[in-house]
Amino acid sequence: MFKVAVIEDDIPTSQQLTAWIQGARTGIQVDNWFTRDDAEAAIARETYDVVVLDIELGRERNAGIAIINAINKSRNGTPVLVVSAMPAAIYRSIMKALDAWDYLQKTTFEESDFVDTFLEILRAAKARDPTPTAAPADDELSIDPLRQRSALWRGKRINLPLTAQRILAALYQKRGQVVTYDELFDVVKSGRNRDNIRKHISTIREAFRELDHQFDRIENVPMRGFRWSDDLTPVRK
Repeated sequence: MFKVAVIEDDIPTSQQLTAWIQGARTGIQVDNWFTRDDAEAAIARETYDVVVLDIELGRERNAGIAIINAINKSRNGTPVLVVSAMPAAIYRSIMKALDAWDYLQKTTFEESDFVDTFLEILRAAKARDPTPTAAPADDELSIDPLRQRSALWRGKRINLPLTAQRILAALYQKRGQVVTYDELFDVVKSGRNRDNIRKHISTIREAFRELDHQFDRIENVPMRGFRWSDDLTPVRK
């Protein structure tokens, strides 16, 4: 069973988010919290798979930011989905810097957008090793798709947009295997077509080559998809 915290001071909104979450998948326990103090106490006490929160709680304009910081200090890697009325143009980059998974601006998204994003987080949470260990010293790429912290290539930060980070994580998780276009469509939220996937792959390659001009680990597998390869041995067709 997944355990989710919804931190939202507006009761109708809290109820709506809870209904969407429970309707998206069976077997989800939802805890509702309405104040910063109650939410921080719960986070310290409970282990949540996902936290959905608003930035502004009551009169405290940036309560959500304080809660995210508390989650980050706990070092348990709980993914956070921010749902707020604050303008996305300003706050999305702030939330990304705080390692929030994603940012949805109220009144600008539909139920399907929320559900797709939420289920994407659950898939990442389920796929993640529940007892993660430190990456080997010789592991050139360091990436944590759940936290959304920028990946490191040989110790240097890779400058990638969020969707490109998720595609990179999908490739690296299955390194040595072909990741099909259909699998990559599940990673992106819009532009689910091959041309768009190829553009994201191009962005990833360019970002790596800014750090390493000889980078060639992402292989195009014609008509099928892409794979991350350490040796670039031919793919069987």
